[in-house]
Amino acid sequence: MPEDIKIENVVASVTTFMDIPLEKLATTLPNTEYNPEQFPGLVLRLKHIGITALVFSSGKMVCTGAKSEEMVKVGVKEILKELRKVNLITKKKPEITIQNMVASGNLHMKLNLNSLVLKLENAEYEPEQFPGLVYKVPNSHITFLLFGTGKIVCTGAKNAKEVNDSVKELTVTLKKLVKKS
Repeated sequence: MPEDIKIENVVASVTTFMDIPLEKLATTLPNTEYNPEQFPGLVLRLKHIGITALVFSSGKMVCTGAKSEEMVKVGVKEILKELRKVNLITKKKPEITIQNMVASGNLHMKLNLNSLVLKLENAEYEPEQFPGLVYKVPNSHITFLLFGTGKIVCTGAKNAKEVNDSVKELTVTLKKLVKKS
């Protein structure tokens, strides 16, 4: 990972292969919120590690707040520990799928967004609506937000290597375009 790029959030889906009685969790565990009229899932907060899970009765979950793939695994173990408090034990190892990683960083180069939007394909820049340029990497599921200061946000990656590779590729592309100016 380039030194100035940091993973901010990892979103993962989890299948536990068991039904989960949300009402029982809500009345037993203190770190939960459940309002089925508003939303069908239960919110389970693991404040000590900064992870929040949306838990559904189907046994599926969405975990957010982790800063690494490893932290997602730790979070899932902690969630299973919480479920054991209400006698829910998985018979099968949960399936974890990373859905999205969000990283931020600094390229240490000033960016002329008005110029870049004309040179980058798949780029949108409407400064009246948002101060960043939105760049969808061609043939990829990765999107960057670029700011004039050189700060960036990368979203859509499925792992740290994808973040790393796409930032390197973006840097090479931007350096070529800046030289042409």
